[in-house]
Amino acid sequence: MRPTRYLTATLAGALMTTVATLSPAAAQDPGDLNDLEIAHVAYNAGLIDIRYAHLALALSDDPAVREFAELMLRDHTAVNEQALALVAELGVTPQDNAVSQSLLDQSQALIDEMRVLDGAAFDRRYAENELAYHQFVNGAVRDIFIPNAETPELRALLQSALAVFEVHEGHAEGMVEAVR
Repeated sequence: MRPTRYLTATLAGALMTTVATLSPAAAQDPGDLNDLEIAHVAYNAGLIDIRYAHLALALSDDPAVREFAELMLRDHTAVNEQALALVAELGVTPQDNAVSQSLLDQSQALIDEMRVLDGAAFDRRYAENELAYHQFVNGAVRDIFIPNAETPELRALLQSALAVFEVHEGHAEGMVEAVR
């Protein structure tokens, strides 16, 4: 089923809001990203979740949180390694862009916020963020990046990664319930 224009516009709007928080000059329409920029955003989205996972492993004693964080480390590292292999095979270099920079800046602010939490407060914040983050990124990949990717190999990588990350979203929902 093809996404509706409304849903795609909503996700593009959410990404634009994310980007616009950096500065008005940094605003970039996610739907206008080229394949090298999409690859950069996708790779950095994985790095962000790896950073969140490292933080969870450092701060949480909750078995459900730790298990989820280990899953994030394993799966996001594997997908990012596939992405690096693809760019090497294609002989291209992903391009930095305002969307990537905004995601990285916002993730650092969230890490700074979570770093001072402990116990159940950290576990709840981590779980809620993981669910929201996977919903956001999965929607962007599914409804903006895959339809706009022109390189078949990039599109295929995004599709296979999305299948994995949709499973993560389901696990995150369970983790949110477990830590409430």
